[in-house]
Amino acid sequence: MAGSTAFRLINCSLAPHSLRSILTYLLMVSDPKDVALKHPLADDGKEQTEAGNYFVANYPPFSFWKPDYKHEVETVLDGAPDYDVPLGVYFHIPFCRKRCHFCYFRVYTDKNAAEIKAYITAGMREYEIVAKRNYLQGRKPKFIYFGGGTPSYLSANQLQDLTDRMKAIQPWDDAEEVAFECEPGTLTEKKLEKIREIGVTRLSLGVENFDDHILEINGRAHRSKEIERAYQFAKGLDFPQLNIDLIAGMMEETEDNWRRVVEKAISLEPECVTIYQMEIPYNTTIYKEMKEAGKFTAPVADWQTKRRWVTYAFEEFVKAGYSISSAYTVVKNPDKIKFVYRDALWEGADLLPLGVASFGTLGDVHYQNQADVSPYMQAIDAGESPIFRAYATNDEERLIREFILRLKLGEIRPSYYQEKFGVNVRKHFVTQLSYLESEGFISQGDDSITLSRQGLLQVDRLLHEFFLTEHRNARYT
Repeated sequence: MAGSTAFRLINCSLAPHSLRSILTYLLMVSDPKDVALKHPLADDGKEQTEAGNYFVANYPPFSFWKPDYKHEVETVLDGAPDYDVPLGVYFHIPFCRKRCHFCYFRVYTDKNAAEIKAYITAGMREYEIVAKRNYLQGRKPKFIYFGGGTPSYLSANQLQDLTDRMKAIQPWDDAEEVAFECEPGTLTEKKLEKIREIGVTRLSLGVENFDDHILEINGRAHRSKEIERAYQFAKGLDFPQLNIDLIAGMMEETEDNWRRVVEKAISLEPECVTIYQMEIPYNTTIYKEMKEAGKFTAPVADWQTKRRWVTYAFEEFVKAGYSISSAYTVVKNPDKIKFVYRDALWEGADLLPLGVASFGTLGDVHYQNQADVSPYMQAIDAGESPIFRAYATNDEERLIREFILRLKLGEIRPSYYQEKFGVNVRKHFVTQLSYLESEGFISQGDDSITLSRQGLLQVDRLLHEFFLTEHRNARYT
């Protein structure tokens, strides 16, 4: 691959920030017309970070999902179960101690214990109802994911109650993975013991940075001492996979700070590390302040700096024995560390979404629940479906979705798409692939399409080239 360091690419793990993007993506915006996604290759030469979201979480874009298509979900649920398709379950826990300044997820920081209990009860009522539908009969989850928000915000007793009720509806004995997101400051040794006891196999800590000033100025609730304490507690419990998230280019981050962050992360020796480049989506505190001040450039590192910092981090982790497994992730042991959730979803698995604002796919129909807690719980209380919008995909859209999402792994096999879809992707996407190859973003082998280093670092802005014409230059959400 291009550059001085040969990146070893493995089909392995992505981690939670991208998962949260996949699961709770830009759910509510203050001004819908602000959400138009920039065409990524219509480059105006500017590298400053401007407001907007560049991360591609799904296809077709969410703005094409409509309430008018909700009946498509009902048709699937009434149909015969497909035992050949893996099933996953996602439960959204929308509670946090504090809303980060760069956060755009559906979260609440003002709910008490009674309100949390009521929400869990509503979520389990939703689960009970949908699990009885014909399409889910006789199927057990292959993977479970708890995202947010902050799943670790729940108390040990609340977690026990939640998971006991879930297992009573659909047993977990066949699950290959149970993934769980955490904010370090919410973790105690007792709570971590409970998280391990309920069957979590992949624990992810939203660290982001190790410097207290950087954490504070960016609105994070935790501090460095809480990171260290939580990490050591978790390490002692032998979770099969322990992941930490980092963000390159946060407000007031410097070159020296980033190098210290990378050094500290390597010293912790986690199984996985996920590194993201700071973005300023709409519906964030930072964006609102920018808008009020009439500013277009966000107060964070520019894209060239962020790409350089991620390159440095990847190189340092490779020196320490890690392997690069995607555009965002390094793993210590690629033979052992797998991310079932990601791999299954990107290969067309079903995902049953539960809770406010959650979204998933059943029988090739994408859908999302109500994006605010009040209408969500009102629907459940009335015995009605909490689904807000949906979209039934066609063959072409499913091909594109699986092609662009798996391209984030850094390398894909054209033969895979020939076998699954009966399509020669080299011919099907000849114009797009030729352009990206001429720009040095990809190279092609006998049965490989491989991203260069620069392609890997900015893959999300390249994927829009593969969108159908009607899906380009439209609102993403």
